[in-house]
Amino acid sequence: QVQVVESGGGLVQAGGSLRISCAASGSIFSINTMGWYRQAPGKQRELVVTITDGGSTYYADSVKGRFTISRNNARNTVYLQMNSLKAEDTAVYLCWCGTTYGNFWGQGTQVTVSS
Repeated sequence: QVQVVESGGGLVQAGGSLRISCAASGSIFSINTMGWYRQAPGKQRELVVTITDGGSTYYADSVKGRFTISRNNARNTVYLQMNSLKAEDTAVYLCWCGTTYGNFWGQGTQVTVSS
């Protein structure tokens, strides 16, 4: 089992920046890829960004050039730096861990961007 806990989030004005974090614990040796999904009200959950244990990243087109993911393998933590935020970035951001045992999710953290 892997436990996933997000932190950060909050309210920010459009054009501003925010950083959210995700810490994994438990069977951390089994973690391969970590990342973030987001879900806005009335919309489907969408993939935002992922990072492998080797550092390879994938970004959704909607956040390329604005969001940056980083990973501290020693602390089993990933960080998402979000710049130039837009109202359409408003959502619950959920941390995801892909492991050899399956997928694990955090409870999510709310990011609200006011226009």
